[in-house]
Amino acid sequence: MKIKLTLISILFCAISLVAQTKVKGIITDIDNIPIPYCSIQFNGSTEGTTSNENGGFYLESKEDWKELKISFIGFKTLIIPLAAKINYNLKFTLEEETDALKEIIIVTGKQPKKNNPAIDILRKIWAQKRKNGLSHFNQYQYKKYTKVEFDLNTIDKKLQQKKIFKGLEFVFKDIDTSSVTGKTFLPVFLNEGLSEVYGDNILKKEKEVLIANQNSGFNKDQQLINYIDDLYSEYNIYDNYLKIFDKSFVSPLSKTGINNYNYVLADSTYIGKKWCYNIIYYPRRKNELTFKGNFWVNDSTFAVKEINLQVVKNANINWVKDVYIEQEFELLNDSIFVLKRDYLLSDFALSKKDKSRGVYGKKTTIYKDYVFNKPLKDERFYDKKVFTANEDSYSKPKEFWNENRLEELNENEKGIYKLIDTLKTVKKFKNINKAVQTAYSGYFEIDALNIDYGPIFSTFGFNDVEGLRVRVGGRTYKSTNDLFRLEAYTAYGFKDKNLKYGFQAKWLVNKKNRFIITGGKKNDIEQIGATLTATTDVLGRSDGSSSLIGTGTNDKLTKINITTLTGEIEPTPNLILKLSANYKTLSSASDTFSLDYNDADATTGISSKIRQLETVFSAGYYPKRKMSGFGVQRDAANTDFTQYFTQITRGSKNIFDSDFNYTKVQFSFFKLWEIGGLGRLKTSLETGKTFGEVPLGLLSVAPGNQTYFIFNNTFNLLNFYEFTTDKYASFHLEHNFNGRIFSRIPLLKKTKLRTVIGFKTFIGNISDKNIALNTTGNSNEILLRAPSKDPYYEYSVGVANIFKILRVDFNFRGNYLDNPEARKFGITAGLRFNF
Repeated sequence: MKIKLTLISILFCAISLVAQTKVKGIITDIDNIPIPYCSIQFNGSTEGTTSNENGGFYLESKEDWKELKISFIGFKTLIIPLAAKINYNLKFTLEEETDALKEIIIVTGKQPKKNNPAIDILRKIWAQKRKNGLSHFNQYQYKKYTKVEFDLNTIDKKLQQKKIFKGLEFVFKDIDTSSVTGKTFLPVFLNEGLSEVYGDNILKKEKEVLIANQNSGFNKDQQLINYIDDLYSEYNIYDNYLKIFDKSFVSPLSKTGINNYNYVLADSTYIGKKWCYNIIYYPRRKNELTFKGNFWVNDSTFAVKEINLQVVKNANINWVKDVYIEQEFELLNDSIFVLKRDYLLSDFALSKKDKSRGVYGKKTTIYKDYVFNKPLKDERFYDKKVFTANEDSYSKPKEFWNENRLEELNENEKGIYKLIDTLKTVKKFKNINKAVQTAYSGYFEIDALNIDYGPIFSTFGFNDVEGLRVRVGGRTYKSTNDLFRLEAYTAYGFKDKNLKYGFQAKWLVNKKNRFIITGGKKNDIEQIGATLTATTDVLGRSDGSSSLIGTGTNDKLTKINITTLTGEIEPTPNLILKLSANYKTLSSASDTFSLDYNDADATTGISSKIRQLETVFSAGYYPKRKMSGFGVQRDAANTDFTQYFTQITRGSKNIFDSDFNYTKVQFSFFKLWEIGGLGRLKTSLETGKTFGEVPLGLLSVAPGNQTYFIFNNTFNLLNFYEFTTDKYASFHLEHNFNGRIFSRIPLLKKTKLRTVIGFKTFIGNISDKNIALNTTGNSNEILLRAPSKDPYYEYSVGVANIFKILRVDFNFRGNYLDNPEARKFGITAGLRFNF
């Protein structure tokens, strides 16, 4: 969890590279009106760009060019001599072409869909669309080299003179300039990866084998490496949608592109030995997830030879000021094009203003040494999974990299490794790094003891039983890949004046199948009516137990004393099997809440405490999940994987004085659906049944939410224990339109707000025997009821992306309005740091 902050905390270093030709300027017509989306190229080359919405552009090349070519259909082409290598603050005026294309008159603004030569070419691309040239071969193999770099950009004297850099002035020795944006930057992080990719189109299988990986200062940090891989996921320009930073952008080559883009046939020339057309494209509407740019396409195969894509500034995406993509394809024979080079630059910033500072993220991928139709690998090779880290891959010597890189490092990239090693010896840098990591991870590292204090954000809480609650805790932590970890905490309530505690130890016994033994104990107060499926993690705690503010009295809390021993194994990646033995006692923590049940063996005929031994078996399957690290505790590196989970709990009577015999079977399912330009849909289903007679503390309670905050898989307008069941089904649906609705409303499109709608329903039943067991006549007992005939439901309409981080939901209750203290309407909010 420290990776994102690690990237930010090392933004202090530098080196340089000087390009041969640089041009920066603005293009207008004779009335001084800026002309967007013009084609700008170094004359005689295919190196070029397009002007932005304000007519501005920046173009740079490593070559020495003497002329600049500016063109746009409807205007006369302009050839400008370049007097110097660096040409800034230039202004160019285009004159209208009176005889241009008599079939149609193409000017700036919306372009016609009919009789447009660019769209005629686009239709031929669709007809001969290639997902990848590799699909034409039975088997394929190639080398893949990936280089990811992060830079601090917009470096000026004001920044260099800030107090935070005192003692670190040496990092500003040399400053480079971006070839895409023209801004100054300092390289701060570099990650290199080299792998072999094998594929078999007959078997429909592909596998990437890591050969080597290294980065500046963080070798073997698999969490960081996986995060970078997920941040810059791969994409195919021929797909209808390109997924970038969890957003689905409409591809300019898709069949739906003509509804989202304007297309202009701008030029044609030879690229190598092939005649190619140049097509400029730009969005038809603002605020949508689209690009601007141009591409070169072959006139016979209609395969793309080169393409560049730039996210428009008014696109509804957070924290990213600019995204620029270049792809170059290689001609293998007269008809097959394969990807040769892929370059992506992203400008992360808090503001989209031109002068705002930010962080460049650059990813360059080189594809080389293609081999085809050699069935060197069988099906067992593709099915064999890698369970452990290949330590040798992360410790290759310098000589190996010098011989095997598919693209040489430039001078500033070479200097990053040395510079980071130097920075790690500077005390001020180490202090800054630790402060940022603490703020993000929630843990404060005590390096000398290999211990982390925290989580610091759980220090304070409040409920009606404990009053103000103070919690302190910590964990052993030597590295992310520790094989053993011990965690512990203690808490104190100033109202009940009781001390609580919990501790847990985990040991990774076998790396290959990830056999883990976990043991722990907890004595605390919890809101067990806030979740349906209980966790075997004794340090887990429901958010409803100690929220500082709520919608009503939070006194229905339970004293829980639990001891647990768990063994888990991962026989195949993303399939986790667990077997646990738990012994727990449950009793009410409040004088106004009763867990009493009828007990013929008790002296009074009523018992107030539950003693229960449980055996719990669970199986979780998470296809396409990516994990960070190889230690006893790992984190998911992505969030878009499907989740299947089933749990069987068996309660055994009389063993260790246990009270009940029962079996509880539960199943849950979660899936995130990407629906192209319409946004993202989250669906979750959970169902369960308890066989046997059990008291309230062991029944299934519809998870209520008595806070003003958004919590997943809870019902925002249900109070705790409003519905209690022994058989239930729960369904949640949430759709985020990613700004598509607000972008169509004139007065709201600039706000970048996003609409979120939700629907939740719960149905269940409780048997007469369980009602009788829990009916004792106690004035504080819960009235047991279940929505057995009409499913309970509620729906919501939310506005997200307020100030980029805030989401507010307006929740409406659909039925059961006559229940005591039923809430018909409520508002919940939450912070969401999303792109």
